Amino acid sequence: MRQTSRVVSKYWKLAAAASLSVALAVSLSASTAAAEIPATQTPATEIPATELQDQGAAAGPVTDRGLKSLVSDYQTRTPTKYTADSWAPFAKALTTAADVADDTSASTSDVAAAKTALMTAAADLKPADEGTFQTITNDTFWNDTSGNPIYSQGGGVFKFGDTYYWYGVHYTGAELYRANPTRKYDGDVRFVSIPVYSSKDLVNWKFENRVATRSTGVGNGANLGGAGWVGRLGVSYNENTGKYVLAVQMWHTGRGGHGVLLLQGDSPTDTFDYGHFQTQITNSPTTGTGDQTVFTDDNGKDYLIFSNREGRSRGFVAKFRESDSLRIEPGVEIRRGDGREGNAMFKLDGKYYHAASDLHGWNTSVNYVNESTSSNVQGSYSSEYVLAGTEMDYSHVTQTGFFVTVKGTKQNTVIYAGDRWADFAWNGIGYNQWVPITKTGARPQFHSVSQWQFNVTTGEWRVGPQNNYILNPDIQADRVIVSSVRGWRRIGGRSTNVNGGANGSRFALQVGDRGGVEQRIETVPQGTYTLSLHARGSSGQVVVTGANGSEKTLNVPSSGGWSKRELTGIELPSGGATVTVRASGSGGFTVDQLSLVKVSDDGTPPGQ
Repeated sequence: MRQTSRVVSKYWKLAAAASLSVALAVSLSASTAAAEIPATQTPATEIPATELQDQGAAAGPVTDRGLKSLVSDYQTRTPTKYTADSWAPFAKALTTAADVADDTSASTSDVAAAKTALMTAAADLKPADEGTFQTITNDTFWNDTSGNPIYSQGGGVFKFGDTYYWYGVHYTGAELYRANPTRKYDGDVRFVSIPVYSSKDLVNWKFENRVATRSTGVGNGANLGGAGWVGRLGVSYNENTGKYVLAVQMWHTGRGGHGVLLLQGDSPTDTFDYGHFQTQITNSPTTGTGDQTVFTDDNGKDYLIFSNREGRSRGFVAKFRESDSLRIEPGVEIRRGDGREGNAMFKLDGKYYHAASDLHGWNTSVNYVNESTSSNVQGSYSSEYVLAGTEMDYSHVTQTGFFVTVKGTKQNTVIYAGDRWADFAWNGIGYNQWVPITKTGARPQFHSVSQWQFNVTTGEWRVGPQNNYILNPDIQADRVIVSSVRGWRRIGGRSTNVNGGANGSRFALQVGDRGGVEQRIETVPQGTYTLSLHARGSSGQVVVTGANGSEKTLNVPSSGGWSKRELTGIELPSGGATVTVRASGSGGFTVDQLSLVKVSDDGTPPGQ
């Protein structure tokens, strides 16, 4: 559960009592990333969930390590940065929490109440200004604020208090691919740790801690290092216990096979301890889950969004047990049909949206959506449809990861956090691809942008100055050789993707027999653009056509190896545009890494 305003008054009274002795949170250390176990893999043995319910279950931390660290953190807030109306209740909650943290006679419920009231007041803080736009750049490997690699896959971002926390899994394969992204690293899902990063703006991420490592116990004397698979996770907060509960898939023959592992900590960045391992969720036809994420509703209730493990043809929504969040209650089926993975949920303008990807095994696809037809997250849902905007480049060359809903002062925006399982699929640079989702009509719209800017205070976003308006420009969306390349419409002759792209990438686009392909860009702003690409093989042309019919042509001579070509000074009016790639003769004209970027009058990207 997440803190909610309706429980605050009760906790104000409880928190006025004294508190439990509190130990300071653990030290920080290095970095962390994610993946997923094949749906067909089965364990050697499986123990019934009833037998596992209390086997090896830890009693939980004897002392609460979280309240004092939260108080210390929130004491750094400056009142002038917030409105007076929102600061007053926060200051009161902070004072109460500090008193509880110092009182050795407080009960566990007093500590939980003080912690919940403090985070609730912090979440309600309103900035005195309108914030600033920060830039998110996709198609690259991300670093934290210390310049170290962010290794975080298959996780989620959760807001506790006034801070966003990003949890994910670090695998060894992610390190290998980042060091050399010119090959596949099939099946290298060796678990390293679960890191947590923090951010106020959802753009700049500070590494905080490894909340779980290979030595983390999972009951019965076993640990995460002995698991065959760890991944797909989320975190909830339980107001009754004051604990943060992390739910993650685990396959461990020493613990009965497939299931959901529940760890708990005293703060968002604490080192988490064993809580429970649940192999069976009632109503699911299989043990464990196919894919899963954690969704927290506006009322603070937490749910596991998952599919059945084998076949993954059924989607479920299951509540966390409200008393302690250490059990997953019976699942309610909300979809049935083709196999889907990457199950995740978001809420926008009062509707719930369940999204998932094709069952492609760590590869890219459109996003399939079922939307609620009632106000109940476990109620009825529509039939499946494709999320608009994901068709041209298979969701910016990703599969569904998770969503973050930001309720700004001016608008609500959902961030789609796509997983690019590059080390397994060899499908481009960067593991985390984040793009905005908005709703202007009846259905939500996915905006596939390579760079955009976001204001977390107002909820506004805008296209970044270096955005590439060509979709699937690196020809990485298709996971096999095809005759119809995703996002590019054939206009005669032959076309295909071919092995061996520029700069060690997997695929390139090839056209021949005097034919070609075209991509119609829905809209570009008025301005001056530069077209660039890499080319090899026979000669050809690349033509950019504006909404007014104006054309600019880049003639590319034949080349035995890859060479970079560029066309500057392309004046385009606002509206649609078309990029055409055409072979001059019968030979294969091969291109890769195309870009169409708006530039300023002096030829440099705006704002640079």
